[in-house]
Amino acid sequence: MLKHALLSGSALIALAGCTTTAVPGSPMTQTTVVPAASEQATAPAVPDNVLLADWSGGFEGVPPWDRVKPGDFSEAFTFAIDEQRREYRAIADNTEAPTFANTMEAMERAGQRLGRVQSIFGVYTDNLSTPEIQALDKEWSPKLSAAGDEITLDPKLFQRVETLYNNRASLGLDAVQTRLLTRSYEYFVRNGAKLDGAQKQQLSGYNQQLASLFSEFNAKLLADEGTFLQASEAEMKGVPADVKAVAASVAKEKGLPSGSYAIRNTRSAVEPVLTFGTNRALRQKVFEAFVNRGDNGNANDTNALIRQIVKLRSDRARLLGYPTHAHWRMQDTMAKSPDRGMDLMMRVWPAAVGRVKQEVADMAPFARREGVRTVEAWDYRYFNEKVRKAKYDLSEEEIKPYFQLDNLVQGMFWSAGQLYGMEFKENTGSVPVFHPDVRTFEVSRAGKPIGLFYLDTYGREGKRSGAWMTTYRSRSRLLGDDIVLASNNNNFNKPEAGQPVLISLDDASTLFHEFGHAIHYLNVDVKYPSLGGAQRDFVEYPSQVNENWLLTRPVLDRFAKHYKTGQPMPQSLVAKIEKASTFGQGFATVEYLSSALVDMKLHLQPGGEVDPDAFERQALAELGMPREMVMRHRLPQFGHLFSSDAYSAGYYSYLWSETMDADTWAAFEETGDPFNKTIADRFRTILLQTGNETDRAEAYRQFRGRDPDVTALLKRRGFPVN
Repeated sequence: MLKHALLSGSALIALAGCTTTAVPGSPMTQTTVVPAASEQATAPAVPDNVLLADWSGGFEGVPPWDRVKPGDFSEAFTFAIDEQRREYRAIADNTEAPTFANTMEAMERAGQRLGRVQSIFGVYTDNLSTPEIQALDKEWSPKLSAAGDEITLDPKLFQRVETLYNNRASLGLDAVQTRLLTRSYEYFVRNGAKLDGAQKQQLSGYNQQLASLFSEFNAKLLADEGTFLQASEAEMKGVPADVKAVAASVAKEKGLPSGSYAIRNTRSAVEPVLTFGTNRALRQKVFEAFVNRGDNGNANDTNALIRQIVKLRSDRARLLGYPTHAHWRMQDTMAKSPDRGMDLMMRVWPAAVGRVKQEVADMAPFARREGVRTVEAWDYRYFNEKVRKAKYDLSEEEIKPYFQLDNLVQGMFWSAGQLYGMEFKENTGSVPVFHPDVRTFEVSRAGKPIGLFYLDTYGREGKRSGAWMTTYRSRSRLLGDDIVLASNNNNFNKPEAGQPVLISLDDASTLFHEFGHAIHYLNVDVKYPSLGGAQRDFVEYPSQVNENWLLTRPVLDRFAKHYKTGQPMPQSLVAKIEKASTFGQGFATVEYLSSALVDMKLHLQPGGEVDPDAFERQALAELGMPREMVMRHRLPQFGHLFSSDAYSAGYYSYLWSETMDADTWAAFEETGDPFNKTIADRFRTILLQTGNETDRAEAYRQFRGRDPDVTALLKRRGFPVN
C-alpha cells in the first residue's frame, strides 16, 4: 500500500491517485512564483524554524529528522500556509493574459515549502505518533484542508485555468502539457470550482469536518492497536519460538510477571498465534480482540465516526453533482464507474466462495481429531495450515528458516538491479533518520545517484499497523528535482539483539510488494510534479508485479538461505511451494474481496445514512459470506477507508491492479526468463517511467498489445476460467 495526503501547491492538484506522500518542489533550490512588487515588499522573513529551512546535506537535500521537534510544527504550518496563499494569489491576480507558463507551470512550482513540512509531519503521524502529535493532527488537519480549498475554489484562479482549457487547441501545447491542463481543469471542476459562493463554503465545511474525523479515527484505531493480551506458557503452546520471543520481550516491557507473554493487537503479532497456537481458547481471545478493534463500545469505538464520515461523503457528492460518493471517487480511475469495479469483483467472488467451501471441507477431519465440530473464524488459519502440511508436506515453519529478512532485502535489491539497472549501497549513519531502526541506502544507475531509500522495518508503539511506501521528494524536471527520497515501512516483529529476523512467505511477499512501489517512484521521470503519480486502480499494479520475483529460482538460490547452515532453499522445498501455490486462495480472495465489496456497497448508498455494524452484516449476508470467515478489514478498523479519502470506494483497486499484474507476469513467463531484459525495459519505459504523463490504459495496451486479460488472474488463483 502507498500512503497519500493531498499536499500544498501542485500536489493539491497532483491528481496522482496513488497514496504516496509526494513532496513537490526541491528542498535545495526553492522555486516559487515571483510575487508582484508590492507583495515582495511585504513578504515576511522566514522564521528560524528547522521545518521551514531548505533541506541541506547530500542527495539534493534530505529531511532534517535529527533536529525536528513536535513543537516546531504549528509555527511552520502557519507560515507555510500563508506563503502558499501569497504564491497562488500572485498567479490569480496576474494582470497578464493567462498562458501555460504563467498559470499552469506557476501552479506546479507553488507551495513547495508547505509540501516539505507536510511530508515530515506525515511521518510523525504514521511512524512516530504520540498524544502530542495526535493533538497537532486534530488541530491542523481541518486547517490544511481549508488551505487546499482556498486554491481549488478560487474563482480567479479557475478562470485562468478554464480560459486555457477552452483554448487548448490553439496554444501549441505538446501532448504532456495538454494532459496536465486537461487533468487540472477536470480536477478543479470535480472538486467544486463551478459551484456558487454559498455552495463552495458548504463544500469546504464538509472537507474540514472530514479531515477532523479522519484524524480522530486514526487516533482511536492506533489506541486499540496499542493494547495487548497476556498469555501463559501453556497457552502459547505451538506458537513458533521467534514469535514467542517477541511476545516475551513485549511482556517484559509492560512489566508483566516472569514467564508471561504479551500479544500485541496487530496483524503481525496475531496471525502467527492464529496459525500455529494449539490453545483454541487463546486463539479465540486473540482473534476477537483483533477483529473487534474500534468496535467495543468504549472510548476507542469508531462506529459513530464512520457514520458521520459516510454521511458527509454522501452529502458532498450530491453537492458536487454525483449520485454517490463512489461515483465521485471513480471519475479519475481506470475503471471510470462503480459498475465496472463491481463487475470485476463479482466475476471473481463466486469462484472464491466456492473454493472456501472446499477448504472448510478439507479441514473437517483435522478439526474432528481435536474435538472441534464446527470450524470457526479463529480456527481457519490453524486447520488450514494442517491441511497444507498433509496435502503438500509443507508448513510455514519449514519456509521461515530460509526467509531471513536481511537476505531478502538484498534479494529485492538484486532483482531491481537485474531488471532496471539499479544499485543499492547502504549508507546508514550518513544521513539523518527519524528512528534508530531506520536504515538508508544510496540508489544509483550506471554510476549516477538517482535516489535515497529509507527502510523502516519493525513495528513499535506509535506506528500504525500494516505496510506502506512514502516519498518525501519525487523526480520533476520542471523543479530541477532529480534525487528521489523514498521510504518503505513495515511492521515485522523486532527480535532480541543478535537474533535473526525470520519472516513468513506472506510477509516476504509484502516486503517485495512495498519495494515495488519504491521501484515505481524511483523510476518515474516526468517534467511536471502533478503527473508523477498514478490513478488509484493503477498505483498498486507495479507493486503487485514485483511480488512475482520473490519465488523465482535466481532469487531463491542466492538469497533464500537457511539462517543456520547458509544453504539455499532446496529444489524439493521450492517444488512444494510451487505445487501449493493456489492453496488457500479461497480464504485469501474472500478475505480481501469481501472488504472491497463492502467498501463499494457502503459508498453507493445514496443518502449516506448507515449503521456501520448493521450495514456490514447485511452486506455480507447478501453476498453469501462464508460463516467461517470475516473481512480482512472490518469497517470499525478499516483505515484504508476512514483515515482519509484515499482508498474510499477504491479498495477494489488491488484486484483491478492484480488483473494487470497477472497478465504482465505472463509476458515474462512466455519468454521463459523471469528477468527478460527486453520485457523489463518495456515495462520500465512505458509504464513506470512515464508516471501519469500518458493515459494508463493506453500505456498498458502499448506494453502488452491489448487490454489485460482477467484469465491470467483466475488461473493464478486456481479458479475456474469461464
